[in-house]
Amino acid sequence: VDLLDLYARRSEAKGHKYSSDDAFLYEFCDAFPFTETEDQLQAVTDGLNDLHQGKIMDRLLCGDVGYGKTEVALRLAFKVISEGKQVAFVSPTTILARQHLNTVKSRMESFGVRVGSLTRFDSASEAKKTIEKLIAGQLDIVVGTHRALSKDVAFKDLGLLILDEEQRFGVADKEKIKRLKVNVNVLTLSATPIPRTLHMSMIGIRDISVLDTPPAMRIPVQTYVTEYTESLLSDAVTREINRGGQVFIVYNRVETIDKFAASVKTALPDVRLAVAHGQMTEEKLERIINGFIGGEVDVLISTAIIENGIDMPNANTMIVMDSDRFGLSQLY
Repeated sequence: VDLLDLYARRSEAKGHKYSSDDAFLYEFCDAFPFTETEDQLQAVTDGLNDLHQGKIMDRLLCGDVGYGKTEVALRLAFKVISEGKQVAFVSPTTILARQHLNTVKSRMESFGVRVGSLTRFDSASEAKKTIEKLIAGQLDIVVGTHRALSKDVAFKDLGLLILDEEQRFGVADKEKIKRLKVNVNVLTLSATPIPRTLHMSMIGIRDISVLDTPPAMRIPVQTYVTEYTESLLSDAVTREINRGGQVFIVYNRVETIDKFAASVKTALPDVRLAVAHGQMTEEKLERIINGFIGGEVDVLISTAIIENGIDMPNANTMIVMDSDRFGLSQLY
């Protein structure tokens, strides 16, 4: 009922009507180093139409990891920023926020966009400085975790809220998001939208854009369901590493993950292994995952914490142990 009330108020409210002069935006689009898919271009057009019409946007953007959701979000963010408004880009985990921060900086800073960060890894004094700049309008976009939703964070003129994987936020965070949402444009990105979010799109509370087309050179995923054998695991890992790739092994039991990792190490003594799970400190976890992203590790043995949609294009083999113990959205 709360949500229906919120969306009813949003649909009646009038938003800022953005100008239809997108010349500066096209310049930004031209700097994208890849070829866009038709779906990406359509999703950008849908979002721009929302902004040009002055309706308060509530758009769900669905697409697999690596299908280009972030670029769509950045183009809409750029339009909002070029009219003097601010953007908040919020992710459920620090690692994901860090990845988005790097992307935002590399795409936007050369266009004079001022970028800030708000996560648990920013010291208290850094966070204070960032918040002061947001209030004074000296920052155009802040990239962060739920820290960016805290009560002490305020904006001079927030025009767009981008939520990545909204379903991973807790109930308390969702309440904060709701408070922030009343008259702000919202773009939600998701690789695995939960049924409620999808249902809202189907009944017209939210608009939906879908990225169906894989990027160029993307080969369809091949999935095999087999009984576990050590030789099969060794073959799969060796084949991937020999072609310069990396491997995920998903093993979802923290109490025995180190023992399992030791058995993999015995079978593959020359392979660089690392273990990651949610009971580690966040600093240690980030260090391990960054090492994997940076190519210092060949095989990452991890619990289901890697389901947060981090884009690791070099990891093309995934072995899921005891797959019957996972939920549908986790497996997806």
